[in-house]
Amino acid sequence: MKKQLLTISAYFLIVSACCAASRCLLNESTQSAQPPQAKVVTQSIESTFGMIKPDAVANMHSGVIIKLTEQNGFTIDNMQKRTLSKKEAETFYAEHKGKPFFNDLVTYITSGPVIGMQLKKENAITDWRTLIGSTDPAQATVGTLRKMFATSKSNNAVHGSDSAASAQRELRLFFNQ
Repeated sequence: MKKQLLTISAYFLIVSACCAASRCLLNESTQSAQPPQAKVVTQSIESTFGMIKPDAVANMHSGVIIKLTEQNGFTIDNMQKRTLSKKEAETFYAEHKGKPFFNDLVTYITSGPVIGMQLKKENAITDWRTLIGSTDPAQATVGTLRKMFATSKSNNAVHGSDSAASAQRELRLFFNQ
């Protein structure tokens, strides 16, 4: 029991350090993107689609991922947990149809529940992509969600829209908007 408590305590210390690193990651990318003498430009709030994938849900990382999402300034306007059907998955990943990994991707994403999120903030698409990190966790920056929670390039814990058009399409597909 004592050993298990130590392990749990160590896990929370690691998660706390990673939370701090992910907040620093977004702060650094935002600060370095603006020159010191830049004019202040008011930006509009963007919406993007984020998804916690079956591996992260099964490994019980959802709560920490949601907490990190909010700590990095995102507002979660809509969130739903469900298992995608094969047809929904094929539609969702239609741009990958015909690629060698398409069938494995559909099988993986339908293997268990996912959590879809409508996220809002200024620069939501870019900031979400920065927070989730590289598709390959071995290449991901420390403090990113994929560095912390992905187990492989295939089981990479989270998804993020790569453009405004993709975000609109994915939000419509997932939330029937």
